[in-house]
Amino acid sequence: MENGYHVLPPGKLANVATYLELRQPQPLAPAPTAADFTIRQVARPGLEWYRHIFRAIGAPWLWFSRLRMTDDELRAILDDPAIDIYVLSHAGVDCGLLEFDRRQMPDIEIAFFGVTQEMTGRGAGRALLQNCLPLAWQHKPQRIWVHTCTLDHPAALRFYRKFGFVPYKRAVEIADDPRLTGELPRSAGPHVPIL
Repeated sequence: MENGYHVLPPGKLANVATYLELRQPQPLAPAPTAADFTIRQVARPGLEWYRHIFRAIGAPWLWFSRLRMTDDELRAILDDPAIDIYVLSHAGVDCGLLEFDRRQMPDIEIAFFGVTQEMTGRGAGRALLQNCLPLAWQHKPQRIWVHTCTLDHPAALRFYRKFGFVPYKRAVEIADDPRLTGELPRSAGPHVPIL
């Protein structure tokens, strides 16, 4: 790839993804009390429910990959026994999602992780990741990895590093803007202008 700026055509998004890995369990500070949040595993979630929570968490950050899948494509992933989905709830409302992908063992990917904007800064993300990481380590992976990008919450990279994740790779992603394809409302991701 050549150095310098590369102009994108209208309707395209570009972001820089940073990949991070964790190769051994880390000592963790106490998480918020269980009384504050409920975490449960969801096996074979309904497509409507899954897409709803995916949008509720991801729309501000322009998550679109699962929204572009057909029902059959998404169902094949969600029904796979190597996909572990955990949901965080507060006051009876689902407000956090963590999805482990064990299909490429001995590596486990955190495929999706986030909380709704209402829960940001309240310890919800920390509670979800801190309570679920030990569950991933039970599968004895070589590493757990995740990627975050420049479209994500500005504190995402710092958050993962606090958990001991170490950056190891960068990539540039170019994609159609999901606000222009109709997968997300035009009001989603207001920090990224529509061109």
